[in-house]
Amino acid sequence: MKLHPDASNAYAIQSYGPEGVVVNGQLQTMPLILCAVQGPKTWSANSYEDLTQANFDELLAFQPELVIFGSGNRIKFPAPRLLQGLIHKGIGVDTMDNGAACRTFNVLAGEGRRVLMALLPLA
Repeated sequence: MKLHPDASNAYAIQSYGPEGVVVNGQLQTMPLILCAVQGPKTWSANSYEDLTQANFDELLAFQPELVIFGSGNRIKFPAPRLLQGLIHKGIGVDTMDNGAACRTFNVLAGEGRRVLMALLPLA
């Protein structure tokens, strides 16, 4: 699906699909971390079944106010114990399918929010 970027200076997603996510004109493969101001990075989480607290603790370094967790084709909520590090720091976590995560990321990043998106590969 094609998305239309806003006029902000934040990183933005132009499109997403099974092949990956296009961020500021560059195709990024998943698993992916996307910070609105620091750009895309590879995420250590490879699949929903293999998620650990360490995967989510890795996101703390970005100091987001909100993490959007894209769980793949469908919404699959991570176990609350995996999110403890984020919760204890007062960081919100919202789980969505990857399409909704990409659309929501663009809106929040365009508003200048300290948002971080963590996407798993489509499964």
